[in-house]
Amino acid sequence: MDLSALPMFGCETTADQERPYGLFLFPSFLYMRNKELTELLAPVVADLGLECLGVEYSPSHGNSLVRVYIDAPGRAVTVDDCEAASRQISATLDVNDPIQGRYTLEVSSPGLDRPLFTPEQFARFIGHKAKLETNLPIDGRRRFNGAIRSVEGDTITMEQDGTDVRIAHANIHKAKLVPDFGEPAGKPGKGKKPKNAS
Repeated sequence: MDLSALPMFGCETTADQERPYGLFLFPSFLYMRNKELTELLAPVVADLGLECLGVEYSPSHGNSLVRVYIDAPGRAVTVDDCEAASRQISATLDVNDPIQGRYTLEVSSPGLDRPLFTPEQFARFIGHKAKLETNLPIDGRRRFNGAIRSVEGDTITMEQDGTDVRIAHANIHKAKLVPDFGEPAGKPGKGKKPKNAS
């Protein structure tokens, strides 16, 4: 089954933990937790010939959500890809036990509004439009929508209302591409590689 025409596909599993936790989490904590989960799961996904684009952890008292975005280099993500990744990721989370409380695991293809997690991913789409939300306001605003202009190290420059805005990657809460229906989803731009990106 080819999912290239679909905005998203998700395979879900659930797992239970017993330790309680608090929900008063700072954005920087969530940023580090997402990074830690990505570092844990990326090798597992890579062993399947897939790429782990990133992880979104959304804590909740009742049932937290762990969403893992995967890609298949050179082809569309399939149902089998999602199911295989879900099984391996679930087993890895069970063994390492990084999530407290009950949670739902969702494994998804990036879709048309592709999420952007790293400076390298922003650099792949220089010239494309994206929208993002920051943790801390920049000149009084937290939401931006415009073309990705450049990536230098951990700083992303976006065009907003005719002005270039420099945004530290660590200050980005969530970002994704704005779909351009004139070209295939997920097609990278021809921008320069990021300078000194880590």
